[in-house]
Amino acid sequence: MKLSNFNFELPKELLAEYPSENRDEARLMVLNRKEQTIEHKKFKDLIDYFEPEDVMVLNNTKVFPARLYGNKEKTGARIEVFLLRELNSETKLWDVLVDPARKIRIGNKLYFGDDESLVAEVIDNTTSRGRTLRFLYDGSYTDFRKKLQDLGQTPLPKYIKREVEPEDQDRYQTIYAKQEGAVAAPTAGLHFSKHLLKRLEIKGINFAEVTLHVGLGTFSPVEVEDLSKHKMDSEQAFIEDPAVNVINKAKAEKRKVCAIGTTVMRVMESSVSSNLTLNEFGGWTNKFIFPPYDFSIANCMVTNFHTPKSTLLMMVSAFAGHDFIMRAYEEAVKEKYRFYSYGDAMLIL
Repeated sequence: MKLSNFNFELPKELLAEYPSENRDEARLMVLNRKEQTIEHKKFKDLIDYFEPEDVMVLNNTKVFPARLYGNKEKTGARIEVFLLRELNSETKLWDVLVDPARKIRIGNKLYFGDDESLVAEVIDNTTSRGRTLRFLYDGSYTDFRKKLQDLGQTPLPKYIKREVEPEDQDRYQTIYAKQEGAVAAPTAGLHFSKHLLKRLEIKGINFAEVTLHVGLGTFSPVEVEDLSKHKMDSEQAFIEDPAVNVINKAKAEKRKVCAIGTTVMRVMESSVSSNLTLNEFGGWTNKFIFPPYDFSIANCMVTNFHTPKSTLLMMVSAFAGHDFIMRAYEEAVKEKYRFYSYGDAMLIL
C-alpha cells in the first residue's frame, strides 16, 4: 500500500466546525465487513448492535488547554506556543511548537498573561518549529499548572478557522475524560452522551478504560509514498489490570470488543501477548498501523471520518479492508457526512 492509495476528494464544506447539537444525534454509518453492507443511522442507534456482556473500550485521556499566546521580549511580537509534553516537572521544562518559528531562538524570553506573571526561556531547538522551554514562575507547581490552565486555550484542530469559543472547553472533551495529558481529543468518544452511556450500561454492556495521551503526531502528515518509511511520534499510554481482565474475558467468550476510536485500537495493539491476549502497559507507543495488518484484540470499532492520506484513515482501512473503506468514504462524501473532530461517526462490525 502506498500513500496515494489513501487520497480522495474532500469538499471543504464537509469539515465540521461545530459538533451536533446533541452529542448522540450525529450521523452514524454502519459498515458490516462480512456482508459488505453500509447502513445510515444516528449515533444513538449504536446500542442496537451490541448484546449484554459485549465490551466497549474507552480512552479516558483528558485534553488540557495546550495553546498559549505570549509576547517576545523587546519586540513584543505575538507568538503562539503549543504545549506538547512536560519533560521535567521540577525544572518546568516543556516540549512545545512555536509559531512563527523563525523569530524564536535559543535564549529568547516569552512573556504570558496581561501581567506577564509567567515567563519562559527558550533553551533548545528540537525541530524546525519545535523548541524546549523552561518556564520561570514564582509559586508552587500546583499554582504553575493552574496558571497554564488559566492562560491556555482549547487546542482546536487547525482546520477549524473560527475563533475558540468558551463552549469548546466542554465540546472538545469526552464526558468520561479523567486523565489529563492530551493535546487533542480522542474524537470518536465525543459522540457519547450521558444518556446513551446509561442506556448501554442498563443493557448490560461492559466498559473498559485505557489511556492514550493524544499528541500532534497522530495528525502529522505522511510525506513518504512508501508507508513503511513513515515514523509516528511517540505517545504516552497506559492499560491497567481491571481493563485487561474485562477485555480478555470478553475475548475468551467470543463477545464483541469494540475500540472506541483509533487511539484505543493503537494502545491495545501496542500490548499484545504471544497468545494474542491483552497485557498491562505503561510507557510510550509509536505504533503505526496500515494495511495489511492482523488485529489481535478488538473485533469492531467506532471512529470518525478522517482526512485524506492521514494515518487514521490508514488504520481504519487496515481494519475494514481498503476497497470497502474507500467505497464507504465515497458514499460519505455523496451523502454529505461531516468529517473530522466535530463530524459524524462510523461503526465497523
